[in-house]
Amino acid sequence: MRNEKTQKMVTVAFLGAIAYLLMLLKFPLPFMPPFMDFDLAAIPELLATLLYGPLSGVGVVTIKLLIKIATVGSSSMFTGEIQNFILSSSFVLPVWFVYRKKQTNASLSLGIFSGVIFTTFIACLSNIYFIIPFYSRLYGLSMEAIIKMTQAVNPYVNSVPRLVMLGIIPFNLIKLGVNATIVVGLFKKLSVIFNKRRETHGV
Repeated sequence: MRNEKTQKMVTVAFLGAIAYLLMLLKFPLPFMPPFMDFDLAAIPELLATLLYGPLSGVGVVTIKLLIKIATVGSSSMFTGEIQNFILSSSFVLPVWFVYRKKQTNASLSLGIFSGVIFTTFIACLSNIYFIIPFYSRLYGLSMEAIIKMTQAVNPYVNSVPRLVMLGIIPFNLIKLGVNATIVVGLFKKLSVIFNKRRETHGV
């Protein structure tokens, strides 16, 4: 049992480091708001959640952000890190709470769908009422200026509602959908390995 706990801690720490590295490999998506970056950090976060539970998933998110703060600091007075923690946790927790009931492929798909929709909803609220206003004050930008930044890559974004409908919502659906699709393929293979190990050690 002690070896099991030790291996779990090591795995979570390792996945946290991988999540940090994946977060560094970020890039903007065409036609999406330029202040939103695509990355694959949700892959290790969701894998840890499915393999070990919600605390491990949130642990990976926390480790990722602590490494980021320790190595490169924060350019947003930790607001970006708080937003990242909220959205990352909003994604992995619904997936787990739906999946854990039956632990089938169908419940995994339903959990992922729930996580994507819930996180997208939270992203809309947090960006409009928290993140964008904060950055507006921090960098002295008006909401109109921020909309024009997005309009430069997507001419159809000319108001806050369109920023939500044509920017925030599709960005999160794409980002979370890609991450979740990769996780499904990886988790099927990893779960077989973990189940065999548990059977071998009687845990």
